[in-house]
Amino acid sequence: MKHILMLATGGTIASRETGQGLAPAITSREILGYVPAIGELCRVETMQLMNLDSSNLGPSHWLRMARAIEAHYDRYDGFVVTHGTDTMAYTAAALSYLIQFSPKPIVLTGSQKSICLENTDARMNLYNAFLYAAAEGSRGVSLVFDGKVILGTRARKERTKSFNAFSSVDYPEIGVIRDGRLIRYLPALDAKESPDFYHTLEDRVLLLTLIPGMGTEALAALEDSYQAVILQSFGVGGLPGGGSGPFAQAVERWLQAGKTIVMLTQVPYEGSDMAVYQVGYQVKEKYRLLEGYNMTLEAAVTKLMWVLGRTRDPEQVEALFYRPVQWDIIR
Repeated sequence: MKHILMLATGGTIASRETGQGLAPAITSREILGYVPAIGELCRVETMQLMNLDSSNLGPSHWLRMARAIEAHYDRYDGFVVTHGTDTMAYTAAALSYLIQFSPKPIVLTGSQKSICLENTDARMNLYNAFLYAAAEGSRGVSLVFDGKVILGTRARKERTKSFNAFSSVDYPEIGVIRDGRLIRYLPALDAKESPDFYHTLEDRVLLLTLIPGMGTEALAALEDSYQAVILQSFGVGGLPGGGSGPFAQAVERWLQAGKTIVMLTQVPYEGSDMAVYQVGYQVKEKYRLLEGYNMTLEAAVTKLMWVLGRTRDPEQVEALFYRPVQWDIIR
């Protein structure tokens, strides 16, 4: 029987009503006690890493999760992380970069309603997460929710209340769980005998979403505070004014200051292709910036943090950013 460690971090699954809204208060042992059938799947131990609303989680917490998994990696056959849904896709992507080529599964799950409620998705999601973690051949970082198994670099929360909150963006679900059975759609991820663990992230990454008629004042004002900016542009990608407008000049100043710029589309599916239109082609030809193609926002943000935590050299940044990790980018 597999031996799985559950790392609890808070979120809706662990929340109780406070009179001022829901807040995490249920412990890891209590969470596990709501689903006794998990004991038929595997042996479980729990660890309460934190008990926070996922809106309050960030890079320091992702590093803490990765360190906990690294410290206990040899003792267990897999890991389940219970987490709030609002930022779970960010955490799943971040752990995909901090723990690479894992031969053991690292599974994130949560719920849209607290596990203490009668009409909740929490119990089924938790059971399915352990079912997947205990299954032969499961490896790498994934998110299990509403019966879907999604790569950690491809998950996105698309619904705020419905139980089918998460989708796999521009990549198939790697499996589904139906009536207690795991059906794999894709083969297991590449793995090594021991995973590669990383311990640094650069959190000075800015996301700026363009809107029609927007000026460049924000880029200029924030240049000294951030090491990189992700520009979410329109459609397949480009900048107002193309390669000669004020946005292009602002981009040039950022690059001259040694900063990194990534172009990403605002459109949820099908990715960017800056070569299609002149407003994108000119910018891509003139400046050494990166393009996210069909990466999710969550993957682009956390990968950039991981890359810049390793190097600031432009050539190395480009090489690492474009190196696929768990099928996060397809060019």
